[in-house]
Amino acid sequence: MITLRKNNVCAVIPFLNEEDFIVEVITKTLKYVDLVIAVDDGSKDNSLKLIKKLDNVEIIIFDKNFGKGTALKSGFRLAIELDFDIILTLDADLQHDPDYIPVFLDAIKKYDVVIGNRLSDLKKMPYHRILSNYLTSFLLSLKLKKIIKDSQCGYRAYKKKVLQKISIHNSGFEAESEIIVRAVREKFSIGFVDIPTIYANEKSKMKSFQAIKGFLKILFM
Repeated sequence: MITLRKNNVCAVIPFLNEEDFIVEVITKTLKYVDLVIAVDDGSKDNSLKLIKKLDNVEIIIFDKNFGKGTALKSGFRLAIELDFDIILTLDADLQHDPDYIPVFLDAIKKYDVVIGNRLSDLKKMPYHRILSNYLTSFLLSLKLKKIIKDSQCGYRAYKKKVLQKISIHNSGFEAESEIIVRAVREKFSIGFVDIPTIYANEKSKMKSFQAIKGFLKILFM
């Protein structure tokens, strides 16, 4: 546990079998935050063993895979209990460059929620992801009557009051769209920052049918 806080910011990083990248992601993230809350969503590889000795890391361990939404909810709960002002979320597979954290921390001064926008640079994004991201972002924008630039990006910053006010009911990847819907309904302000598209190391855990089904559930909630 940390004893001295420099900016009262923590990062919640869910992971599932990310032994190739998890140490690098956490180490880079810790340059900018006081604490990393790493949520092991049922990993079967050496991810957990590799991070157990890292300083300023709190680990939540699930004995089986419950889904990203459940992992985020657990991490948020601990972050609120520890009274952090700002809670960041990023993926453990190096899709999200931790060196962009200062950009999020600057933007969160003006907004309640800040979401990364990958759709300004599509050169490295697979075609099916471009289509999926544009479609879901467009449909959420119509639903909420507010421009949502990249609804699927999990690289985000939240003020504590947002996560204290809203609740997450979905367990999978659709939880990130649910958070947007609930935040807009509660009149929280949402901003976007451009981030690079990084897919070189991707081993996607998102199943297409489940993702579509989950998003439709959010669209009609």
